[in-house]
Amino acid sequence: MRDVFKVLRSAAGIGSDRASHLEKWLSVAGGLAGLTGVMLISQAQLGAAGSVGLVASMGASAVLLFAVPHGPLSQPWPVLGGHFVSALVGVACTKAIAQPMLAAPVAVGLAIGSMHYLRCIHPPGGATALSAVVGGEPVHQLGFHFVLTPVLWNAAVILLVALLFNYPFTWRRYPLALARRDVSAAALSRGADTNPEAGDG
Repeated sequence: MRDVFKVLRSAAGIGSDRASHLEKWLSVAGGLAGLTGVMLISQAQLGAAGSVGLVASMGASAVLLFAVPHGPLSQPWPVLGGHFVSALVGVACTKAIAQPMLAAPVAVGLAIGSMHYLRCIHPPGGATALSAVVGGEPVHQLGFHFVLTPVLWNAAVILLVALLFNYPFTWRRYPLALARRDVSAAALSRGADTNPEAGDG
């Protein structure tokens, strides 16, 4: 019976979570801090109703930045580039395609392709592209200005919070290049020859 559960668990993709309680609560606190900044910017720019879709995409970014800060999809270029190109594609599709039911899937599909070619795959970017199409009149009135603010502003703010929030914890330092550099420096100071691969906690 135990083997059956093991097979089912593996098939379902349920991993063994070895993160400490401290690590989990740091992720909670980081997400709270990051989204506070995002909410302030989005609501100031779009109002409560217009900011809903964009805040949702940044909420997904917060999960990556604060729960798996060393993951490849969490690094600065995927976050900035992914949101930027997705917003650009979303606004362009909104202007070019009159029917939202068609514009929305086209925007997400093209955003995925653009992120692939620009090497900045960031899953929340799909939601950013979608929010440009279905975000309502406050978003549509901004036109391409939507790409710069609130989208890039929000991405920059959440990145800055991730950098500052994770820095005091040596095992969480963000971005991954910084964590690797610190591990390498520590190894050199000890005269050790070690592989500076950083984990997620």
